[in-house]
Amino acid sequence: MAGLSIIESMKRGKNSASATLPRGFNGSITYARRLLPAVLLLVASTASIAAETVDRLLARSEAPDGVVFEIVEADEDALDQLLPRVQDVIQRIRARFPQTEFAVVSHGREEFALQSVYDEKYAEIHQQVQSLVADDVPVHVCETHAGWSGVGAEDFPTYVNVAPTGPGQIRLYQELGYELILIE
Repeated sequence: MAGLSIIESMKRGKNSASATLPRGFNGSITYARRLLPAVLLLVASTASIAAETVDRLLARSEAPDGVVFEIVEADEDALDQLLPRVQDVIQRIRARFPQTEFAVVSHGREEFALQSVYDEKYAEIHQQVQSLVADDVPVHVCETHAGWSGVGAEDFPTYVNVAPTGPGQIRLYQELGYELILIE
């Protein structure tokens, strides 16, 4: 059985696959039910951490040097829901600290929606990005991640900044004193 995939093992019989499956695995639905509470807790805690970060920034007596928003999602159309969150946080922080600078770095599957070829399919996302850029909030995508899928810098519109790497771009902002907020 060595070298067989789980699917191939399962086709050969229930017992042959049991050695390769996690302990207590009784099928994908049962396994998913066991993982669901942990996944929901993780999602809730991440959202809570982002909210705490924003609240902590707003509670300061001095403005942050800047804020960089990190977006890393597996869903190509995630920016449709995430960019309004970014805009909301920017408004909240600017109301308290009007001189704060902002930037957005997208380096997951969602960055592919920003390609020029998708400016009609994801028109609202492109409009939101153009609005951010017009408001002096640069939006960066990761050239390395894009390259893994055969997408080059020339495939993005000029209003999207293509950084060599998303994590590297975030580090550059952090070196300038920007606070990091993960948007999910």
